[in-house]
Amino acid sequence: MNVNLSDEIYMKQPPGFITAETSSLVCKLNKSLYGLKEAPRAWYEKIDTYFLSNAFKWCIYDPNMYVKNFGDEILIIVLYVDDLIITGSQLISIQ
Repeated sequence: MNVNLSDEIYMKQPPGFITAETSSLVCKLNKSLYGLKEAPRAWYEKIDTYFLSNAFKWCIYDPNMYVKNFGDEILIIVLYVDDLIITGSQLISIQ
């Protein structure tokens, strides 16, 4: 996911990194980790910003569906958890 975090989050040191001198230290996370409860929201905010800044519009019926019209072509991307469904009127646009 590699999404920047807006909150300060700390975690215990991973196994193998703890020594007698560093046993009281913790790790501050700079990026989201899989399984972190903040991860899905941070990922959604990042991908939402990306799509909207690249001329996609939200579908009025589903905020997880993005539509981009250019000329007579259409490109549709649907978000479902951490998967994307991509379809459109032209193969070149989908690729």
